[in-house]
Amino acid sequence: MTSAITYQNWSQISEEFPSGDETKGARAVLEWAYRTYSEEKIVYASSFGAEAIVLIDLIRQVKPDAHIVFLDTGLHFPETYEVIEKIEARFPDLRIERKQPRLSLDDQGAQYGSALWKRDPNQCCNIRKVIPLKETLTAKQAWISGLRREQSPTRANSEFINKDEKFENIKICPLIHWTWDEIWNYISENDLPYNTLHDHQYPSIGCFPCTQPVGLDGDSRAGRWSGNGKTECGLHTR
Repeated sequence: MTSAITYQNWSQISEEFPSGDETKGARAVLEWAYRTYSEEKIVYASSFGAEAIVLIDLIRQVKPDAHIVFLDTGLHFPETYEVIEKIEARFPDLRIERKQPRLSLDDQGAQYGSALWKRDPNQCCNIRKVIPLKETLTAKQAWISGLRREQSPTRANSEFINKDEKFENIKICPLIHWTWDEIWNYISENDLPYNTLHDHQYPSIGCFPCTQPVGLDGDSRAGRWSGNGKTECGLHTR
């Protein structure tokens, strides 16, 4: 087993994967990931958005019983829970865990006041997403993410293999070279279930109080925390 913390040149490792095949390197990266890390040491943290559906299908081809964690904030759209149930029915061998925060919404309201996401979205994301993922990754050496370079300026420099300073881990991003059109072509060609909010101008889907539809030509992250300059929940920032 190769430990994530022994790597030094992360960009060089990423460049070793071919990106010219039909999956733009994603399949090769996943095969490497599940060969390098035992099933107890790697997890896919999934949002169950469009990118996630593609990644889940690719993962189950490599590791049919892979561990997938969904950060269940208690504030997701009904459509998000619906697509999780469809994926569970489609791929019953996958081990899908719904990780909830230690604080219930009622407890959070009592401690921080109601609608914390309006007053301090960073704190809300920290309580309901960052801390739960940190707890999940404590026993892991690596985690998989569906980041794509095309998504936003903050993700443009993502590599296949990334040293994750925040979680003291390795973050593996198999889809960095995929375009939005390629994501949807794959979903269509493989008849995969997906979050129906994508049909209503929601390219990026998070918690319902902080997610809005965007224009057809807008940044795919523009609908998240609209109006306050926030574009990331904190999982992918230091």
